[in-house]
Amino acid sequence: MSATVFAAVFIALYVGHSVGDHWVQSSRQSAEKGQHDGVPGQCSRTGRLACTRHVLSLTATKAVALAAVLLLLDVPVTLLGLVAGLGIDAASHWWADRRTTLARLAKLTGKSEFYTLGTPAHPAHPVTAEGTYAPTLGTGAYALDQAFHHLWLLVAALLIAAV
Repeated sequence: MSATVFAAVFIALYVGHSVGDHWVQSSRQSAEKGQHDGVPGQCSRTGRLACTRHVLSLTATKAVALAAVLLLLDVPVTLLGLVAGLGIDAASHWWADRRTTLARLAKLTGKSEFYTLGTPAHPAHPVTAEGTYAPTLGTGAYALDQAFHHLWLLVAALLIAAV
């Protein structure tokens, strides 16, 4: 595996991820992808479908970014590497974006307080002068979500470059 191939692939995946997760994902997908029916162990069909649509459009965005880099820079990769890398990335993204899964991982790793940072659930949430919740642009849940996705982008890039 060439470090240059890995670097080119990772950059393309990273940019594709950022565009796909923030510009391509619809507001409806974002709102519905974590939906559950409230029955332990059961997920809502609406939530699963919204998450699936998001991950399909996200993966397509990554594939377009990756294709541009691979073709324009003549970066050698295999079809098997591409399928393995994009597949593991898509599966991990779907898992995390169902929301309860990532919240459970945060709890398991002792990150529950950080997960709620920036939300009314956090004990030190931001407040207005009147003492009501003051929304913020970032939350701990978002930071952990993106860090989790970046980890799997690294794995995907390694697979694509090495296989």
